[in-house]
Amino acid sequence: MQPVSKARLQIHFCVLLWGFTAILGKLITLPAIALVWWRMLLVAGALLLTPRVWRGLRAMTARLRWAYAGIGVLVALHWLTFYAAIKLANASVGATCIALGPAFLAFIEPWVARRRFDPRELLIAIAIVPGVAMVAGGVPAGMRMGIAVGVLSALFVALFGSLNKRLVEHGDPLTVTCIELGTGALFLTVLAPLLPHTGPAFVWPNAHDAVMLLALAFGCTLLPFTLALVALRHISAFATQMITNLEPVYAIVLAILLLGEQRQLDAWFYVGVVVILAAVFMHPLLHRADPQPIQPELLGTAESHNVVD
Repeated sequence: MQPVSKARLQIHFCVLLWGFTAILGKLITLPAIALVWWRMLLVAGALLLTPRVWRGLRAMTARLRWAYAGIGVLVALHWLTFYAAIKLANASVGATCIALGPAFLAFIEPWVARRRFDPRELLIAIAIVPGVAMVAGGVPAGMRMGIAVGVLSALFVALFGSLNKRLVEHGDPLTVTCIELGTGALFLTVLAPLLPHTGPAFVWPNAHDAVMLLALAFGCTLLPFTLALVALRHISAFATQMITNLEPVYAIVLAILLLGEQRQLDAWFYVGVVVILAAVFMHPLLHRADPQPIQPELLGTAESHNVVD
């Protein structure tokens, strides 16, 4: 098999694994904060066992470590709101809301990256609005709080994605991921007592949840991260984003097949999904002629795995 064809298959496999994050988030019975805390702790702990991460930490300045630690707080808030959206609604709703990330990026990235605003990105943001309205109208009233929290999660994706892009060339990807997820776990430890909850915020998972957490941390985070880093050597940034934009599609199809969520949602929801995804796929098409760097740091931390923007 040609290296490029193999790389495309690897990226598709990675996106399929990322699509399972929403499914596992629904199947794990832990509350959102405990789920995210365990996921971050497991991934950061595993990365700390690799010599490459320690070499990267030693080579990084203290100022840069603090910068990535700050981004890690945003990653924690993204994952916390993402899984809260799934708990409040369902996996399909959570995955669809994350697809709104490009709309927020249109306004946030020019400010963070200190570049001119691109009118093409405003068109994408405007095109997404009717899709969101149809998605909201296609879910039961009890799930609309999940949509609101999911939209907030997409905002956090845009924030930490823009900041990661600004610092993309200054650190080893595995080291950056370790810092961000490790800091995120520490942040959640401090945040937990301030959030409303019943019972202890962090609990030891039962056997079912432990297996699901291991699959989430290693099967849906570290494994696709490693595979994607290899595949990115042979595939263009444009082709990568076109494939990674399929993640909500994979997540929704898996939710239908494994969780039967189509019974909870009406046709307007799926029409809205099509509108949102059409706008998301317009983004790389409009920017195809632009030079686009590949951002491996985002692979380990985002549920919306837009490697480029």
